[in-house]
Amino acid sequence: METMSLWDNLVEEALAKLQSLKLLRSLRPIHLSSHQPGKAIENETQNSSNSEQEEKGHEFFQVFDKMQPWDRSSVEVQMAEETFQRWIRDLPSTGDEASCRDEVTDNEEKACPQQSKRLLLFSGNDYLGLSSHPTIGNAAAKAAQKHGMGPRGSALICGYTNYHRLLESSLADLKKKEDCLLCPTGFAANMALMVALGNIVALLAAGRKLLEEEKIAIFSDALNHASIIDGIRLAERYRSVEVFIYQHCDMSHLNELLSKCKMKRKVVVTDGLFSMDGDFAPMVELVKLRKKHQFLLIVDDAHGTFVCGKNGGGVAEEFNCEGDVDICIGTLSKAAGCSGGFIACSKNWKQLIQSRGRSFIFSTAMPVPIAAAAHAAVIVAKKETWRRREIWQRVHDFHTLTGIPITSPIISLIVGSEEKALQASRHLLRSGFHVTAIRPPTVPPNSCRLRVALSAVHTMDDLKKLTTALSHCINFQDIGYQIPIGYARL
Repeated sequence: METMSLWDNLVEEALAKLQSLKLLRSLRPIHLSSHQPGKAIENETQNSSNSEQEEKGHEFFQVFDKMQPWDRSSVEVQMAEETFQRWIRDLPSTGDEASCRDEVTDNEEKACPQQSKRLLLFSGNDYLGLSSHPTIGNAAAKAAQKHGMGPRGSALICGYTNYHRLLESSLADLKKKEDCLLCPTGFAANMALMVALGNIVALLAAGRKLLEEEKIAIFSDALNHASIIDGIRLAERYRSVEVFIYQHCDMSHLNELLSKCKMKRKVVVTDGLFSMDGDFAPMVELVKLRKKHQFLLIVDDAHGTFVCGKNGGGVAEEFNCEGDVDICIGTLSKAAGCSGGFIACSKNWKQLIQSRGRSFIFSTAMPVPIAAAAHAAVIVAKKETWRRREIWQRVHDFHTLTGIPITSPIISLIVGSEEKALQASRHLLRSGFHVTAIRPPTVPPNSCRLRVALSAVHTMDDLKKLTTALSHCINFQDIGYQIPIGYARL
């Protein structure tokens, strides 16, 4: 395909330039043995066949075919009564009221009893309920027992291990990409990619002023995540990119901007599933425009990964266009129930980003237990298909109970003013539901909302109670399901 040839050649030129300047960076994984030297791990009872699998990097992971009692801990939370009361009254808090200041007398600690409020969580991003999964917790604990936190340093120095490499390979397989680069967070992943984009032609220009047609044109959805916006801002500092903002999910506007643009090197970047509005990027239409205008398509699939698609491959798998997404950004802190971010891409793009993406280069690599837990989460999320089935059933249930036409587990109930949103949030808190009011600057003025996030481990009974509480503070018929049109502030 012409667009791939154009970008492949450009990236190869940039890599050659970095090589000539001795600026090409390499990842050299430190191998951490599967067995701790010295005494054996206490209570470890795995059989020999599983031990052999571990040595080959194929550890045994226990999975389940339905919800278990411990799943509920991902949606049932407690809050100190003082914290709860301050929230109800909308008083500022630094979080220290949750700390129990024990009195210590004669070297004996006295317990500091504190009343707490039980809440049902409807505001988190743990869409599959994996944060409480014992297989994932055990993977982290086992790695911590064997290796502590692992080597502490940036990935390019000493922080990159065989655990990280195994996780990258599993994510590349999930996203149907040649390779993958782990980053400290999803935010850092977007920052690293955008900065690397801005660096390409600036690197090749070698200090001379770029002609307009040599620059890279970046087309960004108006409601893209803040990490994309901030990454683009940094890319602009290289004076090698021009930025165009298209109205939210408006393919006619995007087509118009692309048609008027005279630059050959075009990039379109979009969220796959938008975090505040819960709507999907129009992937089918984006693919058609990609074929027409030959642009590089980048999708931030933070909220779709593990949730969408038969195998949890995300929004691109859901819309059967994995081969048309050139670079996919993702996170391990949402549906995976862990922490960290990643960029699934070609090997050349990976080498470029790891050599020029500052938020990757200058950050300490994720601790080994987190990498081990995240790898277990990838396996569990793939195999426990009932979780995807359940979360989409909850989406259907919410629609049935309210009549609101939602399309994803992210439900944006726009109520208008800040005071209305706060009043509704307070009512839900008093009713036992953790649902926050989303206000400016997160959303535009007069589009304040309640953001409800569903989980695979919510039950129909949970939804009935929530919708009953909601019906006492908002009118479902008045709210509907609104998608605001706005422009990102770049």
